[in-house]
Amino acid sequence: MRLFSALIVSLLSLPFIAQALQYRGADFSSLINLENSGIVYRDSGSTNKLEWILKNHGANLARIRIWTSTSYSEYSLEHGLALAKRAVAAGMTLLIDLHYSDTWADPGKQGIPSSWPRDLDGLNNRIYTYTRDVVQAFANQGTPAEYIQIGNEINDGMLWPTGQISRNGYSPLSQLLHSAANGVRAASSSTKIMIHLANGWNGSAVSSFFNQIFRPGELETGDFDVMGFSIYPFYGTSATASALQSSLQAMDVWVVETDWPVSCSGVTLSDRSVPISAAGQSAWVAKIRDVLSSLPGGRGKGIVYWEPAWIGNAGLGSGCADNLLVDGSGNTRSSIAMFSTSM
Repeated sequence: MRLFSALIVSLLSLPFIAQALQYRGADFSSLINLENSGIVYRDSGSTNKLEWILKNHGANLARIRIWTSTSYSEYSLEHGLALAKRAVAAGMTLLIDLHYSDTWADPGKQGIPSSWPRDLDGLNNRIYTYTRDVVQAFANQGTPAEYIQIGNEINDGMLWPTGQISRNGYSPLSQLLHSAANGVRAASSSTKIMIHLANGWNGSAVSSFFNQIFRPGELETGDFDVMGFSIYPFYGTSATASALQSSLQAMDVWVVETDWPVSCSGVTLSDRSVPISAAGQSAWVAKIRDVLSSLPGGRGKGIVYWEPAWIGNAGLGSGCADNLLVDGSGNTRSSIAMFSTSM
């Protein structure tokens, strides 16, 4: 979940061609748990389901995380399927985010699920069948995934320690991603595959990842379709992304996680020109939109705001107090309008 907008600064030199992004989304995976705790949402004073509030303000995509946990409240497959039905009923496209873990997977942790094998051969088999079955499950209930992430922020690999780059190099991860991609293809000829990295401001690191992850007989360039990045203003102010520019122009690009605070102190944000307010939330997302819209060939595809309504966890893992698009009572802020077609 860590990425900083020096990516934006480095890309402003690209020719700008204004265009609306195809996908304007939100990751609201926590919604069912929040509703079960008694939380309700209101827009302009009227109570409504969150997915419909988002849809009414222009959101057209739901990002849903899936853990390998069998506990419904811990983002199990059953939980994700239930949320997908609601999102599709509201007219949204689905981006499914597979963590391949019983809990959070991010640059600091990528634990092998407790019921999975730990050797590489066993994991290749398991990730293939698991991914295939998940994609098939969404299709079987009439809510097919348009996009699927095979891993979440996998800068140092996934399924640690077996697939950890810093421990075992790129080959194990390359094989695992190839097996996951084959699982998607076995279940669907239309679902597009995304590789998702954090810290995309570090152009040399991202370039190094993509230069080394493709290996003969393992991961091929045709095994995935889309690059996804997380962009947050909380985690650094001096990184540059000049080395990333050519990579961003190579294929379709999404920003699949971003936030901006309405309340924050003691944290130096990456863009001091953006106010800490609801208006600032809209301005921050607009800057990302403009960068993606400027990519040649229409390669900038979408933005996803991460957990816009997680009341009780308003900091969303950052040092800021509140990054939500709703207040503590569930009332929408003016920034909910960021999902309009101009995004």
